[in-house]
Amino acid sequence: MARLTTISGRVGDFTGGLTHFDVEARSVRALVRELEQRFPGLGEFVEEQMAIAIDGEIFQDALTAEFGADSEIVLIPRISGG
Repeated sequence: MARLTTISGRVGDFTGGLTHFDVEARSVRALVRELEQRFPGLGEFVEEQMAIAIDGEIFQDALTAEFGADSEIVLIPRISGG
């Protein structure tokens, strides 16, 4: 299973404080669905507020990205600016 880690304290509000856990998903789109099912509201939050790093590569809009069973997924706050 892929390993998900977050560096955002806000994610812990949805997960009961968990910052590391395994996921069965193999794409970001499936990850968002899995997170929404396991932790209601988190999938939507991730989709709207988080960037995702997959094996060290950061994606701002990653819904079509795929990853492997041994991948490391990191949720990080999106950087916004003007």
